[in-house]
Parts: sequence; C-alpha cells; structure tokens
Amino acid sequence: MRRRDRRGRGIRGPLTPPELPVSRTRAQVFDDLVLDAVERLERLWARELAAVEFLVEDVPLVPRGVGAEDGIPFSRLETSPSGQARIIVYRRPVEIRTTDPEEMALLVYDTVVEEVANLLGLEPETIDPEA
Repeated sequence: MRRRDRRGRGIRGPLTPPELPVSRTRAQVFDDLVLDAVERLERLWARELAAVEFLVEDVPLVPRGVGAEDGIPFSRLETSPSGQARIIVYRRPVEIRTTDPEEMALLVYDTVVEEVANLLGLEPETIDPEA
C-alpha cells in the first residue's frame, strides 16, 4: 500500500489563501510600492506622465569592471528620439539598502520622484513638495 505522504494524509494545501497579503512574494510587494509611488505622482503630473512607462527589473546590467564601490543604481531613465520615456526601478539594490518595509517604501518613492524630476528637468522638491 502506497501512502501519499509520511502520515497518509495526502498533500496539504497552502496555509493562507493567495489573496491575503502574507502570501505575496517580495517581487509583488515591490511592484506594489512602485505602483503606489506612480499613482501618487500621477495625481499631480497626469499630463506629463501620460506617455511614461514605468518598469521594475531585478538588477541593473552593470558593465564589466564596475563594482559595488562605484555605486549600483536604484533606477534608470531611458528616453527615445520619438519622445517615449521609460523609468526602470531596480528591486534588489533597493531591497539590499533598506531594513524595513517603511524604509523601502520611502526609498522607492524618492527614487521614482528623482527620475521623474530628471525627465521633466525639474528639482525633486518641485515634483512633490509634500515629500
């Protein structure tokens, strides 16, 4: 007689339903932080950010010979000649430099604000005076 597991109870399901926050991956939580930052800025700069694409990548591509002492970026701004802009936020460098969820949320927001400021040619304080 074959049993399905050690105690013969069969395979158990997940401990929590997938819709609960506890079952979200770190990447999903990070994506939500970036989305929250973008939504907050779009309330102030909807027209200017309408054509901007926001992306999350795990790590930046760093050229050979560049080490951690040279600085690993949190984000990158790409613009095309057609006027299309992309802001890419890197998850792992932000996660490594923060110790708790609140600090990570603040760093993500500051990073997005800085890239939007670079895109629009303004100071970060102008982008969100309340920050």
